[in-house]
Amino acid sequence: MARIVITGGAGFVGSHLCDYFVGRGDEVICLDNLITGSPDNIAHLVGTPHFRFICHDVTNFIYVEGPVDYVLHFASPASPMDYLRYPIQTLKVGSLGTHKALGFAKAKGARFLLASTSEVYGDPLVHPQPESYWGNVNPVGVRGVYDEAKRFAEAMTMAYHRYHGLDTRIARIFNTYGERMRLNDGRMIPAFMTQALRGEPLTVFGDGLQTRSICYISDMVEGIVRLLESDAVEPVNLGNPDEISVLQLAEEIRELVGSSSPIEFHPLPEDDPKIRQPDISRAQQLLGWEPRVSRTEGLRRTADYFRQQLVNCSV
Repeated sequence: MARIVITGGAGFVGSHLCDYFVGRGDEVICLDNLITGSPDNIAHLVGTPHFRFICHDVTNFIYVEGPVDYVLHFASPASPMDYLRYPIQTLKVGSLGTHKALGFAKAKGARFLLASTSEVYGDPLVHPQPESYWGNVNPVGVRGVYDEAKRFAEAMTMAYHRYHGLDTRIARIFNTYGERMRLNDGRMIPAFMTQALRGEPLTVFGDGLQTRSICYISDMVEGIVRLLESDAVEPVNLGNPDEISVLQLAEEIRELVGSSSPIEFHPLPEDDPKIRQPDISRAQQLLGWEPRVSRTEGLRRTADYFRQQLVNCSV
């Protein structure tokens, strides 16, 4: 049985990781200040023998009594709506929070995994994006608070690995979706799902021809776990290379839920990436991993979840 600390463990991806590790018999300590995470995501785990929740801002000193085998650093706003609302907190959790989490892992002699992001590639000039690509990021744009926080976090992680000999892993996570995304998350799949189910217009930014590659949450969790338990120190892309335009995704979701909602076009946000597709060759070679859940199946499961959430909200 491993003892695992997950920062941001009440968030979307973090809570699914808590489920996975508790389910296999590990002890999980979840740290979250609940700025964007939700107690509902972990409510079913509270009170169980192998799970503990600590409400804590990881930009402050981290203390957990006893040995720790793994530290997974997932604390950060991840939706543009969130990191535009909390720009300073986003920068702090990527810098100070990463520093505190790395120091904690070093003190415990634990393996450290950083949840980085495809946003380190910015609005890419290389397609698809391999880990060797350095990116095209506007450091002073509105999205820079998230992009640069994660780029700094990667640099800090590698510095701890090289200088202190810390055992580290870096996951560059591409668009991920599934159950436990918030209704008001602001990202395209929750927005399209909620709007279609409510019969509201689906808001597409720009001409909708910009592309994304979306990965279902169970596939992402498997990839993260495989990376954690591998020997891969360099960053590894985790995502689904099944590329789709934003407009096509909106149309698929509308059809899936049986909605007649119109599609409305709005101005493209500043520095919004035009293309996004992971090159997952490294994950395939080093982890033996690739996504298995089809877009159709993943969206169906997600739609069922959002439909139930809307019912709960109306009760």
